[in-house]
Amino acid sequence: MTTPADSPESKDTSPGAAPPTRQRRRRWPRVLAGVTALAVLSGAGVAWHLYRQLDGNIHTDTDTSRELLRVQSERPSALPQATSAENILLLGSDNRGDGNGKYGQDTGTQRSDTAILLHLAADRKTATAVSLPRDLMVDIPSCRRPDGSMSDAQFAQFNWAFEFGGAACTIRTVEKLTGIRVDHHLVVDFSGFKKMVDAVGGVEVCVPHDVHDKDAHLDLKAGRQVLHGEDALGYVRARHGIGDGSDTQRIDRQQEFLASLVKKVDSTGVLLNPTKLYPLLDAATSSLTADPGLDSLRELYDLTQTLRRTPAGQVRFLTVPRRPWVQDPNRDELVQPDAEKLFTTLREDGTVAVQDDGASPGASDSPSPDGTTSTASASPSATGTATDAPSYRGTTADRDVCGGSGD
Repeated sequence: MTTPADSPESKDTSPGAAPPTRQRRRRWPRVLAGVTALAVLSGAGVAWHLYRQLDGNIHTDTDTSRELLRVQSERPSALPQATSAENILLLGSDNRGDGNGKYGQDTGTQRSDTAILLHLAADRKTATAVSLPRDLMVDIPSCRRPDGSMSDAQFAQFNWAFEFGGAACTIRTVEKLTGIRVDHHLVVDFSGFKKMVDAVGGVEVCVPHDVHDKDAHLDLKAGRQVLHGEDALGYVRARHGIGDGSDTQRIDRQQEFLASLVKKVDSTGVLLNPTKLYPLLDAATSSLTADPGLDSLRELYDLTQTLRRTPAGQVRFLTVPRRPWVQDPNRDELVQPDAEKLFTTLREDGTVAVQDDGASPGASDSPSPDGTTSTASASPSATGTATDAPSYRGTTADRDVCGGSGD
């Protein structure tokens, strides 16, 4: 006769046999450990996949590296006291291809719509971002064009260098102009800029008056407000409908916007929150072209952490001292000796101070009689104290967008 499986007779009652409840209790830790291990491995797999995806988004500019290596002997060297400092050239491309056709006809060429030389001090306690006007008249060296031919060395407006020979030609032009060695470069296009602004939830600006600019696709009301992708791009690119339409004021707005962006990223904890950080990194990496020294997620993250450790009040934005060119008021020329004083200070890893004139980024400028917007008043110093540092009109990342000091 067969004994039912669940009958008392079917259970093991031999001496030393563990009660059923105790057996189940022993199994639970093993099951829990297995589930935990699986979750950890799955999480690690997802994290690795996301990391590889972000890392693979970045386009490496090997052509520029090869071209700069070809002209290595012509490039300036860093001074001994500045070897640990870093100079990064940030370029905003006005490429009308790759989905940017709405901003103008794609002619197959592009220029540097925005150029900023970012100097990170050796001790990383200060960061100085110097805007270089696209209409500044400069000496552009002979550069290799995309088709392999060579352009003629010439005196022309700055943003032609990017059209002649891309980032390599622009870097050589900046180094020739400033005597500062450019260590790295990053290029971002229109679409990438919009994505990054949206990824941080928009950036706060202060619009001085109602703005209607069809060319920049911009229609804004006056006052403090948060701009998102399309409006943010139009705001930093507009040259009509805001102020006097000059490139000077456009650069001022760009500096105010970037200062507000830095403040937004730092104050909202974006860099410490994975759910906020991933969209920003995805937007940034998918729109960046970088040299081999900044073409990985780890290197870019280290750069953002460096900026995060720099106090907002020590992140400074200014424009190279310039005035209308004597031969054409629609072009710019450097103001000397102010410009050379600025370049020397950065070459020596000194500190540059900025003085906020209190003007809204869209208001009229109040330049000195010769047209310069510089207020340099002291000799260069590598010690970096506030009293002996050259001073220029500009802003800092802690400044309130509508004037006054920040929080």
